[in-house]
Amino acid sequence: MHLELRHLRTVRAIHEQGGLARAAETLNITQSALSHQVKALEEQAGVELFVRRAKPMRLSAAGMRLLRLAEQVLPLVAATEAEFKGVEAGRVGRLHIAMECHACFDWLLPVLDIFRRAWPDVDVDIRQRLAFGALPALAREEVDLVISSDPEDVPGVTYQPLFDYAPTLVVPAGHPLVAKGFAEPQDLAGETLITYPMERGRLDVFSQFLTPAGIEPAHHRQVELTAVTLMLVASGRGVAVMPDWVLRREVANDELAMLPLGRGGILRRLFAAVREDDLSQPYMAHVLRLSRTEPLRMLRGSVA
Repeated sequence: MHLELRHLRTVRAIHEQGGLARAAETLNITQSALSHQVKALEEQAGVELFVRRAKPMRLSAAGMRLLRLAEQVLPLVAATEAEFKGVEAGRVGRLHIAMECHACFDWLLPVLDIFRRAWPDVDVDIRQRLAFGALPALAREEVDLVISSDPEDVPGVTYQPLFDYAPTLVVPAGHPLVAKGFAEPQDLAGETLITYPMERGRLDVFSQFLTPAGIEPAHHRQVELTAVTLMLVASGRGVAVMPDWVLRREVANDELAMLPLGRGGILRRLFAAVREDDLSQPYMAHVLRLSRTEPLRMLRGSVA
């Protein structure tokens, strides 16, 4: 038996419309052509598919089996067709990104390198100057995606979870805290704390650790580059808190030691904020999928 999609559509239409005339209108063919199609299909099947004596016309037991197949297959076909049309319609677009997470460059740039190969006609850019007002810029449509660990209620904006990370303290290898095995807020009261140049509210070490405990570091130094920060820490010039994805590649560095914040550590979640209307864009779905999977792959690779 040679089944085609038109056969499945015919069975579904006659079942839904209850007769050949209305089904023919739905399928945009003549009733005569539909009748010939049904007869040819029944000859192929070797059984009657419809109970013609019934009013309205209904499916036989064999016809019901074909209907179940149609109900499974046709929605999948329709979804695939819609996806292909969406890909074609959305191939040209814009993906301007702002980050409330300075260290996110470490995993975002490799993700965007994969993305731009799949979507060469999408204009990709990172808008660094908008980092401090990223969510308002998203609402104003100045950017299209914001990386943040601090969701805010913004009308028309949805937050898509990406992955979890642990803010981790990095100290010189000979630091007294190494023997303790973890850090408490008061342990940083006498330290020079080195951070990225961001407002305190966007830094996990302050928002999740020091500020709730009412603790201030002895000194606070801001450094732009991760590599420079790690060099200063290794030289005993201070301590720093960075996401675990940054520090995983330093596990073999015998000049540094990594400690959790608190006995059980702190776990944070990174989100991609996008406008709700943009979620239907196929290239947006792709970059979100890459942003969930590729950083974790990179982390596993760096550990190995």
